[in-house]
Amino acid sequence: MIITYHGGQCFKVSFGDITLAFDPIAKQSKLSAVKFGADIAFISLNHPNFNGVDQVTHGSKEPFVVQGPGEYEFGQVTARGYGVKTLYEGVERYNTIYQVRLEEINMVFLGAIGNAEIDPKILGEFGDIDILFVPIGGGDVLDVPQASKLAVKLEAKLIIPMHYDQNALKAFLKEIGADGKTPVDKLTIKKKEISTMEGEVMVFKV
Repeated sequence: MIITYHGGQCFKVSFGDITLAFDPIAKQSKLSAVKFGADIAFISLNHPNFNGVDQVTHGSKEPFVVQGPGEYEFGQVTARGYGVKTLYEGVERYNTIYQVRLEEINMVFLGAIGNAEIDPKILGEFGDIDILFVPIGGGDVLDVPQASKLAVKLEAKLIIPMHYDQNALKAFLKEIGADGKTPVDKLTIKKKEISTMEGEVMVFKV
């Protein structure tokens, strides 16, 4: 599995000839729009910062769009979406948390979540989390104390922060005991490598 970060909450996850896009950034966003082809696009919130499906429709790839709660299956990828209420830019909306399984790796993508108090019924569905994508920037999403507390509570083997500025990132790494992390361009990882981790944090170059 290869993971690359494209700013905001946008991640590209590739394995074999399958590419996943999480929260691709649209042209209408104030963030830098992305451009790559994906087979599946996961949209957590209907907002230009997270819903740029056109930007991951590229070349021969037109993504299967996953947007909202429910169960999904695409080839060897299985996913489940859980809807939670959130406030984004002062508007009450629904954010979808995604649990995605592939190559025996269990990923949980929290999306643009603003409240760390998640329904225990949802938490009970996650099982052992291999990779957790968590927003940490504050404002409309979790702030550093909330994000670090939730990450520890979920006992993810690998934690990947998103939706932050450099100050938030520095504070998060200090809070969670991962000071001095060197950002990477991309992460290439296998299940057996993840299985040896305990709360490891990975930071990507933007």
